[in-house]
Amino acid sequence: MGFFDFLRKSSPPPAGSAAPTDKKVAGPARVAADKRAQTYDRLEALQQLAEMKSGDAAAALMKRFTFVIDPSITDQEEKEIAFQGVLAAGKDAVPSVLEFCVKAEALTWPMKILRELLDDDEYRDELIVLLGRHDTEYARNVEPKLQIIAALEAVVDDDVRDAVAPFLEDVNETVRFHAVQTTFANNDAACVPALVALLEAEESVRIKNKVAEGLSFRGWALPEELRAKAAATLRDTAGYSVGPDGKIKKGPSY
Repeated sequence: MGFFDFLRKSSPPPAGSAAPTDKKVAGPARVAADKRAQTYDRLEALQQLAEMKSGDAAAALMKRFTFVIDPSITDQEEKEIAFQGVLAAGKDAVPSVLEFCVKAEALTWPMKILRELLDDDEYRDELIVLLGRHDTEYARNVEPKLQIIAALEAVVDDDVRDAVAPFLEDVNETVRFHAVQTTFANNDAACVPALVALLEAEESVRIKNKVAEGLSFRGWALPEELRAKAAATLRDTAGYSVGPDGKIKKGPSY
């Protein structure tokens, strides 16, 4: 359970799903979330919400991250106002940001907000909770899952390694590739058995090469019982083999 799960139970519904609790928010919230509104009107609404510095206003501002407008410079300007407005609400905004993450098509902005509002441990815990909402089966849109796994690459922790491990078997090749990168970023030899198992089952040559390259770079010795299995699977990689010391190296074995 994430650090802020208890807040979610009493947090206001995300903007657009129900009327904001604060009636002052309702009018600007409708305009800020309207892609077809006049740019001037939408900017004014975003600024009004940003000045409120409340959880309800933050929930309304999050809706601005659900669409894109032209020109891109205006789109960026509006999203930056929304970003700063959510930050101004402080940790009162966190429940709405987390709720947004559950349904969002992309997490670029909400994850930037979480990184600013949470300390390192809270941020790690919430990312793990968010990742746990995803499974390893087919998904129409894997972008949120990819973004969470990529963000966890910068967090070194045993819990992160354990949370990412299932995604080494994800049906999506790109997800598996990023899961490998994040696993190596944790720099823990405890992941070796899982990576060798991936080598054996993996069909993607780029992933097999990524695993072989990472194991070789770190110089981790494979357990005796895994060496023959790894040697057999490495025949399809770009010139890697298992040496007598159990370490994967570039070049043929002797």
